[in-house]
Amino acid sequence: MKNKMYPFYFSFGAIALYSLFMVIPGLMGFYLSFTDWNRYSSEINFIGFKNFELIFSKQNYWHSISNSMIFTVVTIVLKTVIALLLALLLTKGLKRFVNFHRVVIYLPAIIPMIVIGIVFRSILHPTTGVLNESLRGIGLDFLAQRWLTNPHIALYSVIFVDTWKGVGFIMVILIAGLQVIPSEYYEAAQIDGANGWDELWKITLPLLMPTLTVTTVLNLLYGLRVFDIVWVLTNGGPGYATETVYTVVFKEFSKGRYGVSTALSTLLFVIMSLFGYWLIKAMHNKELDR
Repeated sequence: MKNKMYPFYFSFGAIALYSLFMVIPGLMGFYLSFTDWNRYSSEINFIGFKNFELIFSKQNYWHSISNSMIFTVVTIVLKTVIALLLALLLTKGLKRFVNFHRVVIYLPAIIPMIVIGIVFRSILHPTTGVLNESLRGIGLDFLAQRWLTNPHIALYSVIFVDTWKGVGFIMVILIAGLQVIPSEYYEAAQIDGANGWDELWKITLPLLMPTLTVTTVLNLLYGLRVFDIVWVLTNGGPGYATETVYTVVFKEFSKGRYGVSTALSTLLFVIMSLFGYWLIKAMHNKELDR
């Protein structure tokens, strides 16, 4: 018994802290999502599923959920594809100044979000922004847009900025995954007459699948919980065009509707758990198939 308990000693502190600051507040939040907890009353009453009925009956809540889904799917695809191309280029393509290029591409990941918000709100300004001014300067006036104030393209402008910021982080993880693939596999494939495309599909992607699983799950969890990049660029506007679940949660808390906001958080937790489990399961099966 003593030998079995010995490894537990090392994790006890971490488990205690995690339980204190994560598990217990999470369980409390789950309970409070079924109550009428608000700023205007000192009493907290159990009201069952009324908060969730309100969420599913209001269009703006549905819109925020759908925006979170769109943001998550599009950023996963863009970040993974672009990061993979950059990782391949910086491990198998470029031979000079490789570390310099890696640092430059990774730098946006460590820039504070408020700085990115200020910079890109200036770049994407409809009249004085660098992007529109550059387009007008080369005669492409018809491409100039109200990037952050047009309801039809504002969400995709936010997605573009987030991709620019996050692709370097994903690239670094993929580079680490590429570097542990034994070179003997590629040498054997070249002897058998395989070309670069064959190596990519038959060697690189199958052996990189565990790393791709990690990056995809990280992107999934980040995308569904996104708040900061949306808030600093658009505050969820114009209208509800860029509202995500967590911007709505923040606004509901600001209004003192604590029960509704915790219900939204609980709903998002369930969605994240289901999607995360399904994604890990699907990609794990893909690993086994390959």
